[in-house]
Amino acid sequence: MTDAGLRHGRASLGLSFGVQGVAFALLVTRIPAIQDQYGISDGLLPVFLAAVPILAGAGSVATEKVVARVRPSVVLRWAQPLVLLALLGVGAGREMWHVAVALGVFGLAVGALDASMNMLGVSLQRAYGRSIMTGFHAAYSLGGIAGATLAWAGARWELSLLSSYLPVVGVLLPAALIGSRWYTEGKSAEGKLPDGTEAGVGAGSESAGGALAFKLLLPLCLIMTFAYIGDSTVSNWSAKYLQDVLGSSEQLATVPYNVYMVTTLLGRAVGDLGVRRFGAVAVVRGGSLLAAGGFAVVAVAPGAWVGMLGFTMLGFGLCVIVPQTFAAAGRMFPGNSDAAVARLNIFNYVGFLVGSPLVGALGDAWSYRGAMLVPMVLVLATLVYARAFGPETARYGGGHERPRTADVG
Repeated sequence: MTDAGLRHGRASLGLSFGVQGVAFALLVTRIPAIQDQYGISDGLLPVFLAAVPILAGAGSVATEKVVARVRPSVVLRWAQPLVLLALLGVGAGREMWHVAVALGVFGLAVGALDASMNMLGVSLQRAYGRSIMTGFHAAYSLGGIAGATLAWAGARWELSLLSSYLPVVGVLLPAALIGSRWYTEGKSAEGKLPDGTEAGVGAGSESAGGALAFKLLLPLCLIMTFAYIGDSTVSNWSAKYLQDVLGSSEQLATVPYNVYMVTTLLGRAVGDLGVRRFGAVAVVRGGSLLAAGGFAVVAVAPGAWVGMLGFTMLGFGLCVIVPQTFAAAGRMFPGNSDAAVARLNIFNYVGFLVGSPLVGALGDAWSYRGAMLVPMVLVLATLVYARAFGPETARYGGGHERPRTADVG
């Protein structure tokens, strides 16, 4: 694989991450409009919302099987257009079964898309021999900000869902299809890693589908779950918390999630530099401590502006954990990284499903301040499993160490 081919592959994959960020933000930020368009009751809405991550998990499981026969780039090339067309279907339908089918396709395709994108990201990082994974997730965050902004504009101008979605899909769909021409599998022509070792060699890689392999992967699965519990807490409860608990205005209550998105983007934009300089273990530990401190500040905040500081800390802290968890799975199973990433990706959706109901139930039964301590403790638990990111093989850019299989017990 030439240097130009790797650069083109990296750029095209970054585009895919950005497109997915736009599409997902356009869906989740227009949920009230979707509910109104289809007459979905408040009691039925959680069923629709839960179905998407559940089906996404199924899509990730299916992708693990499919990539045993075809390359992840092929899955990604077809999954991304399906996601965009399903989004358009959500906007175009009128009957309840229309939105049910569209969201079902969206969920399955998102699972395949997330899994295959991260598979390609892990393989490209291995070929580069230095940390680039966080940069791909920065592109996703940038797309999320763009999508949320477009959704705000659609709501502000009272556009229908179809009118909001059609021009965006009209631009992104051909861009994604054209960009897919340069998707690159990050293996050299000889099938070797950057240090010259065979791609299929490595402790734990021989049984990626078995009990031993899952035991090795389990710490990363827990970390992924904890990170997404923290993320879903911010996305689902930050506005309510600021307004109902900290007494902010309704307008100010919309700010924390925007702040969280921006700080997530900024943190991911520089995250790879931190990994190259200090190593993945140190960066993940630092991010976990910062995120836990953010939840603590939110829990004890006397007013809205201090609470805003806590949500800012959360963005900078949580942003590095997910991409580095995918990267660690790739190092742990160098000969079977695709299967490891697909398995790990399921726990993205587990955390998303658990986080919001968990905080809501604790808030109703106890207090919302106390409920914020639960994701704090879970994020701190990442420190217990920090060795899953080591030895500090992510110092690729320093020229001292090359990637090797992590020793995870």
